[in-house]
Amino acid sequence: MTLPTKTRQYSFPQSYTLNAIQLGSFDNLVIQDVPVSAPRATEVLVKTHAVSLQFRDLMVAGGGYPGNLPENLVPCSDMAGEIIAVGDDVKEWKVGDRVCANFAQDKIHNDSLNDEALGGAIHGVLTEYRTFPAQSIVAIPDHLSYEEASTLPCAALTAYNALSSGYEPIKAGDTVLVQGTGGVSIFALQFAIASGATVIATSSSDEKLKVATKLGAKHVINYKTTPNWAEEVVKLTNGVGADRVIEVAGNATLSQSLASVRKGGNINIIGLLGGIGDVPPVDIIRPCIFKQINIRGIYVGSVVQFKNMNKLIAANVETTRPIIDKVFAFEDAKAAYAHLSSQAHVGKVVIKI
Repeated sequence: MTLPTKTRQYSFPQSYTLNAIQLGSFDNLVIQDVPVSAPRATEVLVKTHAVSLQFRDLMVAGGGYPGNLPENLVPCSDMAGEIIAVGDDVKEWKVGDRVCANFAQDKIHNDSLNDEALGGAIHGVLTEYRTFPAQSIVAIPDHLSYEEASTLPCAALTAYNALSSGYEPIKAGDTVLVQGTGGVSIFALQFAIASGATVIATSSSDEKLKVATKLGAKHVINYKTTPNWAEEVVKLTNGVGADRVIEVAGNATLSQSLASVRKGGNINIIGLLGGIGDVPPVDIIRPCIFKQINIRGIYVGSVVQFKNMNKLIAANVETTRPIIDKVFAFEDAKAAYAHLSSQAHVGKVVIKI
């Protein structure tokens, strides 16, 4: 097979840095041909078939993501593709293997680093071809398409990490509260159901809550019509509260998450969809002390966790099948960003390459 010498990829202009917020939009993405090299001894060269988007990608595009970004940043962290070449020292992979890249290239084990995150600290995956360290990729479950598999590295692994690790891994019979119907929340719902838990889901849309019910949520709450949804969660759990809360909105909802979790329960803080601008900080000290709440921040996960998650997915094929809202062509990547930004989606937004 003749290896490609060039790859088409999206990137932000060279002047785009964390401090160049005036660019501040995914509309500034440009597509161009750049050279691609053969893999080094410990690397594999992968042909990208699909990329999925995250809220983080919108933050990066808007200049609101913390940390230093490389010049001409290639965005996006989540991909699925096919190995087309392997380095001389690579023994565990072969040409034709279907793989995903882990979000953090250096996070192999649960206690290892988390500094080389794709589409942020290092160049991402919105490109036709890319090399990866052989140890940082994971085999795709056989039953999933490339589009479905592209949703796993960030959203799915974040949800899996939140439920399976930390102070108290999920167990059958637990009650899990998931906020909204975005990527992480939908995967958390699916993994909780696969684990034998009861799920309570919130959303501002009755139509989206119908999807959550179809996926197995036992109770649903529209937080627009029920603004004090924490009180409703406590009622639904016979005055006890939820065992675990998947907190995706940050300070905007944290006070209600604190009120809705049971004594000794767990709140897993995933993101800040509610924004950080004018939202006042939440007093967490008193509820954490008097309710003995365990609060844990989640930043995706490791290669080891990714492999374990895929075992759960393979054992629960229908329950855990990724929910894809819409698939866009590579040339329509900006439209994919716009669709994600609209928050009209349920599940994941995917770009097919």
